[in-house]
Amino acid sequence: MRKPHRSTRVIGALLLVAAAGLSTAAAAPGGAPRTAPEPTPLGRVVPAPLKAEPAGPGYEITAKTAIRVGAHPEERRVGEYLARLLRPATGFPLPVTDRAGGDGIRLRVSAEPANRALGGEGYRMISARRSLTLTSWTGAGLFHGAQTLRQHLPAAVEKRTEQPGPWRVAGGTVTDTPRYAYRGAMLDVARHFFPVGHVKRYIDQLALYKMNTLHLHLSDDQGWRIAVDSWPRLASYGGSTQVGGGPGGFYTKDQYREIVSYAASRGLEVVPEIDMPGHTNAALASYAELNCDGVAPPLYTGTAVGFSSLCVKKDVTYDFVDDVIRELAALTPGRYLHIGGDEAHSTSHEDFVAFMDRVQPVVARYGKTVVGWHQLAGARPAPGAVAQYWGYDRTGQAERDEVVNAAKSGTRLVLSPADRAYLDHKYDKDTPLGLKWAGYVDVRRAYDWDPGTYLAGAPADAVLGVEAPLWTETLSTPAHLDYMAFPRLPGIAELGWSPAAAHDWEAYRSRLAAQAPRWDALGIGYYRSPQVPWPAG
Repeated sequence: MRKPHRSTRVIGALLLVAAAGLSTAAAAPGGAPRTAPEPTPLGRVVPAPLKAEPAGPGYEITAKTAIRVGAHPEERRVGEYLARLLRPATGFPLPVTDRAGGDGIRLRVSAEPANRALGGEGYRMISARRSLTLTSWTGAGLFHGAQTLRQHLPAAVEKRTEQPGPWRVAGGTVTDTPRYAYRGAMLDVARHFFPVGHVKRYIDQLALYKMNTLHLHLSDDQGWRIAVDSWPRLASYGGSTQVGGGPGGFYTKDQYREIVSYAASRGLEVVPEIDMPGHTNAALASYAELNCDGVAPPLYTGTAVGFSSLCVKKDVTYDFVDDVIRELAALTPGRYLHIGGDEAHSTSHEDFVAFMDRVQPVVARYGKTVVGWHQLAGARPAPGAVAQYWGYDRTGQAERDEVVNAAKSGTRLVLSPADRAYLDHKYDKDTPLGLKWAGYVDVRRAYDWDPGTYLAGAPADAVLGVEAPLWTETLSTPAHLDYMAFPRLPGIAELGWSPAAAHDWEAYRSRLAAQAPRWDALGIGYYRSPQVPWPAG
């Protein structure tokens, strides 16, 4: 890790002052108006952009600002999103208009070479005296650019009541594109069920940090969370409880579509997971015929793992798998479908391999790419499959070698090392929530690793990206999710987005600290890690 230059530390200190909530509306001692704070220095956001080139006085949003869009429908979609975001705090009308003009906030989607060179999610933001212009090749890139604009504005812009401003963006050009194509977070709704509104809230938090994937863990021993018409007791009975014996719940197909649509509007693709052949007690309890002995076990509300398994040798098992994957694939426009495969301790290795050989083609038949936990590498991964690595420092070398060898043979990797990326793990011994089987995961540990070199021997181009799982054995409310995800989630987002050359803990923790007033304004109750120089108060 390189040491930051002195200028970097000075800029970080200035940023913390700017983030502390100074306002032109406040008065200095004696009644004199206070000087307006300097805007956030260009590029001092999370994730760090590819390039930021300061220049000129920058742009100020005022009552006269219009959001100018063209004929491309994504321009209007992002424009309306920006207007809804900015109107409450600014109090400005911010009309979204297709009238041409050289002023205001200008949104442009075009296939010009400069945009295409930034890829499908890149963007450019130019902040000048008369206008602020966002350009991209795609709507996804334009939306990511809107998040960069958002973070350059004072944190008070997140509030839903009118605030004093001013609403200034530092001058210059930000040119940005992600390092990895897959930047995800997983939410476990099986151990504890979270209704649609709670999932949408988490989606909004992911979008702020340019994540593009929401992995939903929809089934486990403790609950089945998605309606399946051909096997209705999965949801009505298998979804009727959760860890600790609470009421559980499940998503109707319309509710799942609502989540998928909302995620898409925020630039995220939903990856649904049906974990199998293990982690299946909710399904086994719902249908006796899925058990080898034909006897349904009771519903389960504990937290042990590894005791359940679908009956690999029964034909009805594959009728079940086909029906579930067919219905779920039809609801899911994204590319991926996750079939789990971890902790199948009650399935012999021979049966595990046979099961995966039969299930992976089913996923392909319904037009999806297989994702599995990294134990898939111990079977025969299908061509194009993705293995999600969740090992940690104490994972045996033989298991790591299986994953590396699979990657060398074409299997792509999503990295979620448990002792780095698992957001459900305790920060330290005093953390009141979470688990610690992989060790404590403090804020620096979650950030200070390189996905490109983490698995020694794996080809760098096999790494599709990173994902931060949030398991919910001990988490049952949005406040719990906030406390465990923040401030670690933005660090995983930065590892997925920012260039490797930008990786610097000292510089990052200063930028992270400046996010605190924004989280306060958004009502996010975060953990105030002693590793981060939070603003006073």
